[in-house]
Amino acid sequence: MMFQKLNGVEERYQEIEKLLSDPEIVKDQASYQKYVREHADLRKIVTAFRAYRQTQAGIQGSRELLQDGDPEIKDLAREEIAALEQQKENLEQELRKLLLPRDPNDDKNVLLEIRAGTGGEEAALFAGDLFRMYSRFAENKNWKMEVLTHHPTGVGGLKEIIAMVNGKGAYSAFKYESGTHRVQRVPTTEAQGRIHTSAVTVAVLPEAEEVEVEIDPNELKIDVYRSTGPGGQSVNTTDSAVRITHLPTGLVVTCQDEKSQLKNKNKALKVLRARLLDKITTEQNEKRSQERKSQVGSGDRSGRIRTYNFPQGRVTDHRIGLTLYKLENILQGDIEEILQELSTYYQSQALQNAEAGSLQGS
Repeated sequence: MMFQKLNGVEERYQEIEKLLSDPEIVKDQASYQKYVREHADLRKIVTAFRAYRQTQAGIQGSRELLQDGDPEIKDLAREEIAALEQQKENLEQELRKLLLPRDPNDDKNVLLEIRAGTGGEEAALFAGDLFRMYSRFAENKNWKMEVLTHHPTGVGGLKEIIAMVNGKGAYSAFKYESGTHRVQRVPTTEAQGRIHTSAVTVAVLPEAEEVEVEIDPNELKIDVYRSTGPGGQSVNTTDSAVRITHLPTGLVVTCQDEKSQLKNKNKALKVLRARLLDKITTEQNEKRSQERKSQVGSGDRSGRIRTYNFPQGRVTDHRIGLTLYKLENILQGDIEEILQELSTYYQSQALQNAEAGSLQGS
């Protein structure tokens, strides 16, 4: 079945190559760009498939050399076969992963929501630390971080911050960050030097396009008011802050960061659209089997996913049992290793589920 799929993918790849050289297609930029994207998506699979076939041919050629009368040539052939068999196995595993259903949201921008949980001011300070960590990671990727709304505390912490990460593949990178992040450290306000445990929640949602989530203006209640800063002091003399309530679902979004009421409204609608898409997706996932949920790798936001232990300079991701002793580097945005390990783990889980499903179906 896998090789039937691969042959079909290669045929489609060759068909697109012909289309891209068709002058009529080149003239139609919308069609041309669509085929360019599809060609790029298939290239990795086709490249691996062709390498697999080439490896198979190499194994066959080396086996023929085993019939040679020269013992040295036979020994070389055996060594070559062993190396090529390992390469073939690795390529086959890669091809199985490449054929897994792709998360349609992977290339999207990300709505990142960070909120202080248990721990009072210390939790708010750590929410600020996490936001800086994600901001530096995004900066290293040349992605743009746009703050949509935030509620700072008086001493540099954040009760809540919502930001959009704009960049191809942003959701693919951030999607496993949803959940509770726990911090263990001595707060600056602690005179006895005791370690406190605080928590911050992170939610990661793919940006929703207008065509994906259509919002009826008649189903919105929009309130405007004067924005306030830490401690409730007024920071604006006009009614620029916006609160939008989606009446059918009861979802409420507020935005007050901009001085312009229109800009605040547009930002709030971005957040609302993403939350509605997430609500729809979550409801759909709940109707599917547990296997399908694992394949999508949607993650569970409610559980503790990671602990940042300052006294030991240790970060532990509890889902995969990964512990790294480089806390400072991680808080400076060096989270690539963690994200890669998570991606590999969930891909392996999806692969096991896919293989189990194919065995049940056979």
